[in-house]
Amino acid sequence: MVFLRYYMNYVSGGFISGNPNEVDDNGDGSSGLGDAVFVVLLFLLACSSSPYLAWAFDEATYFNVTDYGAIGDGHTENSQAFLKAWDAACKARVKSPTVYVPPKSRFLVNPVRFDGPCIGSEIYFLILGTVVAPDAPSAWKGKNASQWLAVTNTKGLSVAGFGVIDGQGKAWWDQSCKYHPQLKNCTTLAPTAWKFVGCNDSSIRNIRFINSAQTHILVQGCNGFLIQNVTIESPGNSPNTDGIHIQSTHRLNITNSKITNGDDCISIGDEISDLTISNIQCTLGHGISVGSLGRSGNLVQVENITVTNCIFNDTTNGARIKTWQAGRGYLKHVAFERLTFNNVKNPIIIDQNYCDVRGACPELETGVQISNVSYRYAVGTSATLIAINLNCSKSVPCHGISIESVELTSAITGKQVTANCSNACGKEHDIVPGPCLLHETHQDTMI
Repeated sequence: MVFLRYYMNYVSGGFISGNPNEVDDNGDGSSGLGDAVFVVLLFLLACSSSPYLAWAFDEATYFNVTDYGAIGDGHTENSQAFLKAWDAACKARVKSPTVYVPPKSRFLVNPVRFDGPCIGSEIYFLILGTVVAPDAPSAWKGKNASQWLAVTNTKGLSVAGFGVIDGQGKAWWDQSCKYHPQLKNCTTLAPTAWKFVGCNDSSIRNIRFINSAQTHILVQGCNGFLIQNVTIESPGNSPNTDGIHIQSTHRLNITNSKITNGDDCISIGDEISDLTISNIQCTLGHGISVGSLGRSGNLVQVENITVTNCIFNDTTNGARIKTWQAGRGYLKHVAFERLTFNNVKNPIIIDQNYCDVRGACPELETGVQISNVSYRYAVGTSATLIAINLNCSKSVPCHGISIESVELTSAITGKQVTANCSNACGKEHDIVPGPCLLHETHQDTMI
């Protein structure tokens, strides 16, 4: 039962041979397992009594995209074949309908949206091959340029497998207004690799995302969502390539994943509650960001966020909160715990006066109320001389800030780091580089 144990570890949160999302050297999206071994795995899993794995092989009904006309040669366009397979699975009155993307194939897919609701209470996407986006922005002419793949209004969706989602984003990066403002037809909007909108009680497991034109995974308007064991890779200089962006979502867990990219490792938007981020490795990019929030002057409602056991390598921020002065509402009950920073700029930062426009933003008396934010058990090295930088609002100061057992030193030999706090009130204990918070003078932290 060795193969069974390995595969069970893989799909339930572990990795085969310690290598997450293992792919072969040919880049064809296969797992590196031989065909014979894979057949053995199928047989063993069919004999398994595990209810969690039952969908995978025992009672599932497969809707193979090749049966609907898909050709995995990397050149033939397959969006209609994928859509037909989805529609058939979505309408099927069977247990565990599964859209199946076979291994050792590269499926070119133009922008496509998979809509629900489906007839059953669950539907699966088993991806063992590679799905690739068009490499030219012209493929989006007349279409929604903000997305490549999307699933909407679907309950009980599970996306899993050994597969690769390749956004082929370089052509978009080369015409980005962020890095190429001199271009006459530069673009500010580019496709997210995969959007999940209104997908309740759903999950993504063990998929590798590479080179998205913009954000790799977007979760919006969902209640109950799991992202586990994903790998996300794009160059450190690729513009706006957030690893995972979350918006208007509740009960979300992101865990056991590695993200290397050119923007936020994970970005947390508005209307978020009950979010846990754990065991994430962020490399390059901008770290884990709550925000930016309140840009349009809207009422912000974000609460109950835990970020724990995360490692940051060479990122431009670590644990970051950023809000605009124009915003209103609240951000509360946020815990950053057991973090490791390796050569990170701004390891711990709050910017309540965030401004990302040309020219200075006007001074306002409004702001998002930030309260009950804690930082505990954080260690590592800072690439900036200010390792803790809490820049809170004069009009709406930060309250209930707690810093405990934090030790940050300089990544630059012979230098010492400092802490800087403005309008930040709370308590602190056992901190290197030293204290900086204002003493809490009134009890208004439980808003």
